[in-house]
Amino acid sequence: MSKLVSEQLKVRARELGFSLCGICPAVAPPGATRLAEWLAAGYAGKMHYIAGRQEAYQHPRHVLEGVRSIVMLGMNYATVLPAQPRVGQGRVSRYAWGKSDYHDLIRQRLHQLADSLRDLVPAAQTRGVVDTAPLLEREFAQMAGLGWVGKNTLLLSKKSGSYFFLAALLTDAPLSYDTAHLADHCGNCRACLDACPTDAFVEPYVLDASRCISYLTIELQEAIPMELRKGMGQWAFGCDVCQDVCPWNDVAPADAESAFQPEAEKNPLSLEALFDLDDDAFRRRFRHTPLWRSHRRGLLRNAAVVLGNQRAKSALGALGRGLADGEPIVRGASAWALGEIQAPAAKKLLMQRLEQEDDVEVEEELRAALAAY
Repeated sequence: MSKLVSEQLKVRARELGFSLCGICPAVAPPGATRLAEWLAAGYAGKMHYIAGRQEAYQHPRHVLEGVRSIVMLGMNYATVLPAQPRVGQGRVSRYAWGKSDYHDLIRQRLHQLADSLRDLVPAAQTRGVVDTAPLLEREFAQMAGLGWVGKNTLLLSKKSGSYFFLAALLTDAPLSYDTAHLADHCGNCRACLDACPTDAFVEPYVLDASRCISYLTIELQEAIPMELRKGMGQWAFGCDVCQDVCPWNDVAPADAESAFQPEAEKNPLSLEALFDLDDDAFRRRFRHTPLWRSHRRGLLRNAAVVLGNQRAKSALGALGRGLADGEPIVRGASAWALGEIQAPAAKKLLMQRLEQEDDVEVEEELRAALAAY
């Protein structure tokens, strides 16, 4: 019975747009010890919520009481190739190109899959997870046979590369389990390790998230460390470098869900216009998209750093508005960018702001920027 139910669930998962599906037992994940070591090394940066839920990661019963099986799923988001940004534009990670937040779409599909499971097993208890619960999704995906964890710490699939979202459906129903994917197909390749612009990989399979561009542009709520700003290059939100160079993505299918097709204004993203958005305008434009995660202050901070890296003299007006922004991290990043641009008009803006700045950290940014002239 469990085998038949499992097979029918996999058929339904494919109908719902999940390109990958495997099932594993709900047991303590083997990577729980590595998570503790990773946290102890400080590699989580300011993501204190991970340490706060460390005990919950030890077993999926903390996500669903009585859980017996985990249906692991992958939904492809690879679409077109990224467009090359011009001066004044920034790159956005591919997963965030669409018109809606992937969490919303995938949760809806998980609800539908759960309904299908209850049609087959009426008493089944379920819970769907899309990277928001204390669940080591990559560990369970490997146990379910979906792929292996690559040197860039992402799940890799021979069939789908790595451009896919992971999701899970936990249930107390007994199901038929797939064979774990034990082989590692990275071999001697170091492409992802060598390409990282901020040297975020401590060693193969170990990421120092506090140096990762995705962390810096999305999770970090403070000023981006000075020594990592130039490494951000043109990335305004997220980063795909370690995926773009991975040979397994050379054959990744471009058959993503239509909701993940790129909106023109995100591939690439126009940066100067962001400085014209107040909180309400920002909310209207980004509220139901992944870019909302960084909030207005974070995205404008990122935009200023990218404009500084581009030495975009055309952005003096926008950065001038950034200097007067109500958010200190926006003012500080704008000051840094104006220091990088090295134009007389930029210096004038910095000097004018210094006369009225009352935030100590922003004042330090202003003085450091002026010292570059």
